[in-house]
This record gives sequence, C-alpha cells and structure tokens, in this order.
Amino acid sequence: MNRLYIIFFLIPIIIIGCKSRDIDEKIISQSINSLNMNIYSSDGIKLLSIKSPYSNYKKAINIFNLKETTIMLFKNNKGEYVITSDNSKLSNNNKLIELNGNVEVKTLIEDDKLYSNSFIWNIENSEFLLVGNVIFINNSITLSSDKAIFNKTNNIIEFFNPVKYKVTNNKGGYEVNSQNAFYNIKTKSVTFTSKEEGVRSKIYF
Repeated sequence: MNRLYIIFFLIPIIIIGCKSRDIDEKIISQSINSLNMNIYSSDGIKLLSIKSPYSNYKKAINIFNLKETTIMLFKNNKGEYVITSDNSKLSNNNKLIELNGNVEVKTLIEDDKLYSNSFIWNIENSEFLLVGNVIFINNSITLSSDKAIFNKTNNIIEFFNPVKYKVTNNKGGYEVNSQNAFYNIKTKSVTFTSKEEGVRSKIYF
C-alpha cells in the first residue's frame, strides 16, 4: 500500500515539472510571424531591412532565427542590394548576420547576381564573407570559387584561390582557371593575380 501512495505522490510532481518547463521555454523563446525589422546606424541612417514569414526570438541570448529571409541593404536611404536565403541568424545585439542555404545577393540597378552556401556580415564593417559554391554571374562573365569577400564600400568582390572564370560574348567565349580574382561592379572589370608567378592582368567588359 505504501508503494502505491509513493507512485501517486510522484505523478503530480512530474506533471507540474513538465508544465513549468513549457512555460519557461515560452518566456525565453518567442515565435514571430511576418517579421519586418529595420536596423539603423548610431547616426540614425537606415542600413537594412529584414523580412521573414517565420522567425523565433530567444530572449535569454538575444538571437533571432529566421526562415526564408529577405534583406534589403540601403545606401543614402535607397535600396542597393537584396539578399535572400533559406535560413538566417541575427545575433550580437543585431550586429551580426549569418545566412545559410541558397544565398543570393543581387543589385537593384545592374543585372549582377552572387550566390553562395553561406553569408556572414558584421554590419559595423563593410565586408561580406561568402563561403561555399560562390558564383558571380552577369551578362558577360561567370566567376566561381569556394570563398569570396564582397566589399560594399568600393563594390569589389575578391575571389580566392582556386578561381574559375568564364567569359562570353557575341563571338563565343573562353574559360580559364586563376589563383585570385577581383571584380569591380561599378567599372565592370575583373583583375586576375598570381602571387607565385607575379602575374597580373585586367579585363574590361
């Protein structure tokens, strides 16, 4: 009989314990539908907007986890780049952005597109890090590597060794491998470098 009393006494404790855990998780973690967030600089300048149909905010560690993310980057209060991905994370007091899965960066003016598996950006800096199957495509050239850094200030994309590039035009095209390449979005020029041989070449399109 004493054993039965012990069993019945433990069951309410277990049930209450589970409910308390669920409540704690709801307090420290909040689901958000249709997130629309704007981030500004310390001077009040709009830097970017983030949209996601579904996101989760972990209050204890101040991290947003977002699905199907769309990010608009601004310059002089005008949209300059649009970045999309399957998933993303916003951390470090909304200063560090990490995107993963089918990342696409495209300009709003030119027909330039940049793809990668992952994308990391500290909004206090002007450089984006892209890693994994990095591919840049426009009407004239295709550049690909496993790693690239996109400098938003000077609009130059640096592709790291090994780099494959393909040039196409009305007369045909050619494909070559290189160690490093720098593409300037504004001037539409690509510079190839080889540290070992000291070779440097530049092509305009």
